[in-house]
Amino acid sequence: MKLLPLENQRAYLKMSIFQNPIEPPKIIKGWIDNKENHGSGVEMPVFYPGNGQQVSVLIEDTAEDVDKAVQSARKAFEATSWRKLSVEKRIEILESCRQVILDNIEELARLECLGTGLILREIKGFHLHRAAYNFRFFAQYISQAHGERYDNTDGYLTLVNREPAGVVGLIAPWNAPMALATMKIAAAIAFGNCAILKPSEQTPFSLVRLANLLKDILPDGVLNLVNGRGPVTGAHLVGHPGVDRISFTGGTITGRQVMMAAGKQLTPCTMELGGKSANIVFASADYQRALDGALIGIFSNNGQQCLAGSRILVEAKIFDQFVEEFARRTKNIIVGDPLKEETEIGPIASKQHMERILSFAKNAERDGDKLLVGGNRLMEEKDGYFIEPTAVLANSNNSRSCQEEIFGPFASFIPFKSEEEAISIANDTEFGLVSYVWSDHLPTIMKMSDAMRSGVVWVNTPMMRELRAPFGGFHNSGVGREGGYSCEQFYTEEKTVSIPKTPLNLKKFGDKVSESE
Repeated sequence: MKLLPLENQRAYLKMSIFQNPIEPPKIIKGWIDNKENHGSGVEMPVFYPGNGQQVSVLIEDTAEDVDKAVQSARKAFEATSWRKLSVEKRIEILESCRQVILDNIEELARLECLGTGLILREIKGFHLHRAAYNFRFFAQYISQAHGERYDNTDGYLTLVNREPAGVVGLIAPWNAPMALATMKIAAAIAFGNCAILKPSEQTPFSLVRLANLLKDILPDGVLNLVNGRGPVTGAHLVGHPGVDRISFTGGTITGRQVMMAAGKQLTPCTMELGGKSANIVFASADYQRALDGALIGIFSNNGQQCLAGSRILVEAKIFDQFVEEFARRTKNIIVGDPLKEETEIGPIASKQHMERILSFAKNAERDGDKLLVGGNRLMEEKDGYFIEPTAVLANSNNSRSCQEEIFGPFASFIPFKSEEEAISIANDTEFGLVSYVWSDHLPTIMKMSDAMRSGVVWVNTPMMRELRAPFGGFHNSGVGREGGYSCEQFYTEEKTVSIPKTPLNLKKFGDKVSESE
């Protein structure tokens, strides 16, 4: 297998520091009762990943602020005007939320880019349209929602109704804030709940602005927002006795901490956690499509997604050719300014995370892996958090690069000789979020999809999301599911009502007259 030498960084990356996508607010505050809340905690710097400069200050919300948000949400929920709102009116509100996103797509996209470093073109073309569609989807879903009826027991009619759970805590990740947070918001309010959203302290801009934009649509207290770190603001939220549900998307380690805190209150949780997904390429696949899909699967969203096909398993007979072409294509990826149309990968979201990704490349040989391409930082310290897209030939599936979630543009290659070996390697992980199978041979497709220990299997496609279907993972990739019916189950309480069809002739306790009387 011929390996390609590293090239010098492209010229335009050596230009001056990239400009901010938008002028950010100087101070980031929370949002409670449809107005700004000046948190009582510490001031925290917020950076733009594209140039490494501080662009704003976030005021952290403390236990006092979280309690205020919970009280606001509880008050709004107990008001029958919200939780008893007609389906028709709730559909109207959800559609209005959708339209607000579309009407403000340029501003929201630039704020999202400022926080995350994601490609502006992709934010506008995909992320925000997905965010808008989340509201439309749940509007359509509740229009078709129904209860249950049982008349199997003679003389009785039993009805099962669903009622909103109450106050829900929503914790959104930093890698795709708008797309993932709005899934939670739309589902929660569609079923009549009131919500408290905690965005990542790294990427607050777009979601804080969205909360502000929704003030004329949602009643006071229906959507509140608190800012801050997980161990501070997040811990107060998930452990609060006034919260009835917790929906969390993020890392597995943090997810465990959230569940332990929520467990003290017996608060039900859904956890969408990490992944180390196998992307399995057979010789029977459409070769070019599989190659394109493998590149998309690991490098889209700046490589920062739990869905990433980061372990690329390739059948031995095409392995050398596939890896060589993958390396060649990787070297040609345009890394740089997320505002430029031609850019394919932008900066890593934070300096700390960039350094973590680079540490895997730096230690590749020590771990027994072979660096194929990339592995270096692209710009000077004063500039943004840019790294070369990276791929390694893994020593085995036991390598750190194959077992730990790197969460960046970093692929690990492993060869296999048989379906059985591919299954064994793919399932040898603590995660189980998604898996990919590339083959045009139907028996292979069916065997592999049945054998994969993951919540989702994508066949001959890099990634897609059917919102009607459940989404979630096995093992350490999470607990519970998101999606239409799954969200309905999570965000509502079931109530069973049994009614006799005719008046009952009941046994009369205490009606017998004693002999003494």
